[in-house]
Amino acid sequence: MEHLQILIVLIPLLCAPICVLLPGGRLPWALATLAAWTTLVLALLLLGRIESEGVLSYALGNWAPPIGIEYRLDYANGLVQLLLATVASVVLPYSYRSARREIDNDRQPGFYAALMLLFAGLMGITATGDAFNVFVFLEISSLSTYALLALGRDRRALTSAFRYLIMGTVGATFFLIGVGLLYAMTGTLNMADLAERLPAVAGTRTMDTAVAFLVVGICLKLALFPLHLWLPNAYTYAPSAVTAMVAAISTKVMVYVLIRFLYTVLGADYSFGQLPLAQVLMVLAVIGMLTASAVALNQPNAKRLLAYSSIAQVGYMVLGLSLASTLGLTASLLHMFNHGLIKGALFLALGCVFFRVGSTDVERLRGLGRAMPWTMAAFVAGGLSLIGVPLTVGFVSKWYLVLAALDQGWWALVIAILISSLLSVAYIWRLVEIAYFQPSPSRDITREAPLALLIPTWILVLANFWFGIDTRLTVGVAEQAAAALLGVGP
Repeated sequence: MEHLQILIVLIPLLCAPICVLLPGGRLPWALATLAAWTTLVLALLLLGRIESEGVLSYALGNWAPPIGIEYRLDYANGLVQLLLATVASVVLPYSYRSARREIDNDRQPGFYAALMLLFAGLMGITATGDAFNVFVFLEISSLSTYALLALGRDRRALTSAFRYLIMGTVGATFFLIGVGLLYAMTGTLNMADLAERLPAVAGTRTMDTAVAFLVVGICLKLALFPLHLWLPNAYTYAPSAVTAMVAAISTKVMVYVLIRFLYTVLGADYSFGQLPLAQVLMVLAVIGMLTASAVALNQPNAKRLLAYSSIAQVGYMVLGLSLASTLGLTASLLHMFNHGLIKGALFLALGCVFFRVGSTDVERLRGLGRAMPWTMAAFVAGGLSLIGVPLTVGFVSKWYLVLAALDQGWWALVIAILISSLLSVAYIWRLVEIAYFQPSPSRDITREAPLALLIPTWILVLANFWFGIDTRLTVGVAEQAAAALLGVGP
């Protein structure tokens, strides 16, 4: 039990090279799926240990922190690890049929190896308590993502992967410069140790410069407006399983990194008291919510439409953390978890469409409500959650965000949230109308997607309703995480 914190990273990391050595077919897929299911069990066990023991610390090589590297786990990263493991455990079973349709057989072992590296990198980011280790795992996840995006058969997948490589490298470099400046001022990379030493140098020009590099680098990786230009094409042209995996978890991990640095390393008093970060992040979040939702209205491709929707939803998460209150941070953590379930379900549903139709262009959705009833029902259910209809996870996190805005008297923010939600009604309804109320232009009868794709899709769809009705786990963990991050006790 004492080694669970390292095993949750090591298992997918060690599976990656083994997948490469296996022949194409079921073996690499089975190994990757087994690794994902194992990490889900470990994530649940670790969350239970946090409940009973409090913050967990694991010293690598028995080198005591801050001298050695520490893995530190609390409610905040415990919730993110649960999201990562849940999404991976659903996407990996889905990927077998989907990848066989979209990726050549000789590339299958490399595909699953890259998926495991992406998973291990994101797990490592959430597990580590060392600032430089965050950069190392960020590079592992980024490099694997570039390769995964480029596997799409559309030639535009290569250009979108290259654009993300350039933008991602700039973001990672900015982050590394910021960490380097913090190290130069304090002589430590341990996050808990940084939090104790940084107040002595707060307000210096070097400190302010470090914060600027950190925030810009992280915001570029999480696709906050206007640093989002890499995201739409990346989501649109990647293989279906890759899009579902990346959209559901990658940006959420970077939101967690932003929360961890602003609240734990720098401290809320410095980040939002001495620096104007609250105002800057709030303005960018609101602009992103509204403009991305508006741009999504007329997108010709359903995956691209959902990509712009993701940019808007990132705005919700950043808006919550910019409020610097327990309610706001709870809403941000909740939406981080809930949106992972929402976008995972929606992109898996579009993957089912691509499996049968060979395209996710909006025009190709005509008549699919009758031809693929289970697939489109899953998409509609995910769309309801994205809009924020009661009894879904989308409603829960938006409700807490509205409460957080009202708690501080920000009526303008409530109006912005409502407008963005109405815009999401419009673009989801556009797809529903085309699928259910317009005839198919082709006489070819499209069959329903296979059960190997439908079952994982519906698991995430049902999770949207389960956690929207029974909020004890998600809300309870998010509230305790927010209280701990703000230092007001459990």
